[in-house]
Formats: sequence, structure tokens, C-alpha cells
Amino acid sequence: MIAQLINAIDIVFEILYLALMIRIFLSWIPHNPHQPIISVIYQISEPILAPFRNIVPSYRFGIDLSPIFAFLALYIGKDIIIRLLVVLLRLLGLY
Repeated sequence: MIAQLINAIDIVFEILYLALMIRIFLSWIPHNPHQPIISVIYQISEPILAPFRNIVPSYRFGIDLSPIFAFLALYIGKDIIIRLLVVLLRLLGLY
């Protein structure tokens, strides 16, 4: 059960990583953001990217660095969540 929970968390973060990668590729090509699949990608990725755009504006560097910080934050967030889950389960005697 614990392995399944950790696997589910891993899958959620993999979906987020994939959405960010697709969003990066979309920024290189012309596309219609109102197309249903692309709209879903935007809905998934924008809440992750927006806070980093506010911290590091792209006009200073000429490119949008928010995906780099978003990937880093997701990696750290995933690691923290899994570690806290394992600690909590050990405290409860379930792991």
C-alpha cells in the first residue's frame, strides 16, 4: 500500500513534468492556446509557472527562465512530500 501511494505521488509529478515540457515546446512553435488539448496543458502548467515569472521577469534576460525554476521546485517538492510521508508512516508504525 505504501509503495502504491508513493507511486501515485510519482505519477502526479511525472504528469506535471510532462505538462511543463510540452508547454516549453509549445513556446517555440505557433499554436492556438484555445485548442482543447493545448488549453489543458496551459491550465496544468500556468499555476506552476506564474509564481516564478513574477520572481524572475523574462525581460531582464530575454528568455523565460520560469520553467527552470518550476522544474527545480517540483523536484524539491516531490522529494519533500515523499520523505515526509515516509517519516509520518514510520511514526505511525505503518512503514
